[in-house]
Amino acid sequence: MPLIWCAISGHGYGHAAQVVPVLNALGTLVPGLTVVLRTTVPASFFRDRLTIQWKHSPEQQDVGCIQDGPLKIDIDATLAAHLHFHKTWEARLFNEVAAMQAASPSLVIADTPYLAIEAGSRAQIPTVALANFTWDLVLNEYRHASSHSHQQLIEYIRGCYAKVDMALRITPAPSINAFSSIIDIAPIADPASPERNRLASALALAPNERIVLVGFGGIPLTSLPLKQMEQLLPYRFLIDGPAPSGYSRIHSTKTLPFSFKTLLASVDVIMTKPGYGTVVEAIALQQPIVYVRRFNFADEPPLVDYLHRYGRSVELSIDDFTQGCWEPALRQALASPAGLLPPPSTGAMEAAEAIVREWGF
Repeated sequence: MPLIWCAISGHGYGHAAQVVPVLNALGTLVPGLTVVLRTTVPASFFRDRLTIQWKHSPEQQDVGCIQDGPLKIDIDATLAAHLHFHKTWEARLFNEVAAMQAASPSLVIADTPYLAIEAGSRAQIPTVALANFTWDLVLNEYRHASSHSHQQLIEYIRGCYAKVDMALRITPAPSINAFSSIIDIAPIADPASPERNRLASALALAPNERIVLVGFGGIPLTSLPLKQMEQLLPYRFLIDGPAPSGYSRIHSTKTLPFSFKTLLASVDVIMTKPGYGTVVEAIALQQPIVYVRRFNFADEPPLVDYLHRYGRSVELSIDDFTQGCWEPALRQALASPAGLLPPPSTGAMEAAEAIVREWGF
């Protein structure tokens, strides 16, 4: 039975959301495929998404970024966490190589932990990077010019990435130069079908009310301007996490019988940061987006460019977001026309076909 070892960054859910459609596409091409999910992303994320046989093997694969909520990256803490991670690097690497050898997979796919690529190389197992950014690009924006240890860390990460056998860059993405060669693939998106009427019924929505999904990815928001949100007529807001008591216009997504993907397809407006999965799926659905930028994350500029080229999008400043000054942006997003026809979301099958062409199974 063919087996793939899939290492997934646990920084939010975006990397897992990219991998799942590729694994499902591989399942249509490779009968009997099984995958080992090597990640700290919880198993619950994959249960209703993966259509192939899978095993969950929780193990930290990389650091990502240390954040105070989805919009603020603690740069000093992020760099310190990476240096701490690498103090036990050889033990981590030994553990990954041993685990890979015990599982004996045909292939390693990494989105995009460099630990898995280095381990696969040492275990003499072919490796594939699936990426819309790499961690050396992220850290390069944060490094202290005077810190030799930070520069060494970035160069080491780049050295690990350079050992990959195939690199698949997902549209849209920044320039990535850590890999010796790159195959560009189309966007990866697998949007759900809208269930607007069922959602409106579940919320007892009035005819003039509009639903706003406040979805900032797998890293929870630490605070929201709840009082200002409650006063924004005629909007209802869906938030991740518990709904606060005393507010009639703010609802928890956890209490609704819909997946996040279905909500994404069924609301009137999406408020988010420029993250890969939400942006690409919203554009595929032609859903209006109000976005709040971070300005210091490697994949944000190409995602914002993609939004403005193909999406119905309006930028909201971080100050307006925190103060609850949302209404002008929401109104503008709802009134915005459709953008250019986006490229087809065929990246998952393109990735699967490239892998099967190279290694068969």
